[in-house]
Amino acid sequence: MSTQARDNLGKAFADVASNYRGSDVDLHAVYREMRMNSPVLEENFMARLGVPSIAGLDANRPTFTLFKYNDVMAVMRDASNFTSGFIAEGLGAFFDGLILTAMDGDAHKNIRNLLQPVFMPETVNRWKETKIDRVIREEYIKPLVPSKGGDLMDFALYFPIRVIYSLIGFPEDRPDEIEQYAAWALAILAGPQVDPEKAAAARGAAMEAAKALYDVVKVVVAERRATGAEGDDLISRLIRAEYEGRSLDDHEIATFVRSLLPAASETTTRTFGTLMTLLLENPEVLERVRNDRSLVSKAIDEAVRLEPVATFKVRQAAKDMEIRGVQIPKGAMVQCIVTSANRDEDAFEHGDVFDIDRRPKPSFGFGFGPHMCIGQFVAKTELNCALNAILDLMPNIRLDPSKPAPEIIGAQLRGPHYLHVLWD
Repeated sequence: MSTQARDNLGKAFADVASNYRGSDVDLHAVYREMRMNSPVLEENFMARLGVPSIAGLDANRPTFTLFKYNDVMAVMRDASNFTSGFIAEGLGAFFDGLILTAMDGDAHKNIRNLLQPVFMPETVNRWKETKIDRVIREEYIKPLVPSKGGDLMDFALYFPIRVIYSLIGFPEDRPDEIEQYAAWALAILAGPQVDPEKAAAARGAAMEAAKALYDVVKVVVAERRATGAEGDDLISRLIRAEYEGRSLDDHEIATFVRSLLPAASETTTRTFGTLMTLLLENPEVLERVRNDRSLVSKAIDEAVRLEPVATFKVRQAAKDMEIRGVQIPKGAMVQCIVTSANRDEDAFEHGDVFDIDRRPKPSFGFGFGPHMCIGQFVAKTELNCALNAILDLMPNIRLDPSKPAPEIIGAQLRGPHYLHVLWD
């Protein structure tokens, strides 16, 4: 990969991080106070923090913010009364409205039933054996081992991109092209802006990036279809997918794959950084996981609960309703602060503690209900392979005491920006 490609990708990642604010406030302390005193707030809480919305919020729509576990659970599992179609006006605009998270009702159910089998564990486990583990170990971890130290976020930025583009079916011998596609995907995430002066330019750049990404994906889709789509890659599987006699055309596949890309690398990068930060800050837990790999999945789930990358979800009320005595009018936006819900004292004992022995209970890091993240098995498998590879190949990995300690920050798209480590 060229230095220019690395610079472009690094800048795009930094731009997205700075866009979503929250580095100057103790969010967990704020959320704790809100749970106690204002569990249902008649205000756009994230806008108060300066966080842009991916939802295309109309300023005239009233917004309510929820902080408690049971309230967030009730909203996210009820897709009939709390809808998602408005996302087509925001982030969905960069995908011609064809984005799974912006669909409701039968349209959502039918498309999801077409897509879901491609992302089930049996498929992902086969990818793990043939691609994911090999790429992470052979192309990334083993070349790092002799250096005995470095910033793990450099690794974290690149391995999810390399893996997901390989799974999708892009040629593996053109790394600079892949880095450019990944930079375009991140530019789409930087499209929503709070500052009016930046909004038009960022939206224009996001639209250009979305169009460029669509064009390159469409070419690969057409090539796969022309050659029979017999491979095990994601695009070939989507071409073959069928539900109740319905299949996907090239435009739908290219649009879906394009909508998958911004989150597919971004979320895994930040989740990996958070997972490793929490383990390195708790060496005794790290040692337990090293000695008992059955704990790897528990560590991943607990990291996602404690510090989810996507910190809030938004839905729209489909009718007049009431939550905790507060009247929610039809059409109002309902903002669910999942980071707060995931630490709710009424749902999780010692919710602020990283505890891999915690009794399993649903949390909201990958969403919940009908709109739960369709790619979560892929992300968790990548994280599993990466952590196992590090434990196998980087003995005595530890934080570098000569460098700044990692900080998990961000009001949205949360995670560390650097993670300096040493190993023997």
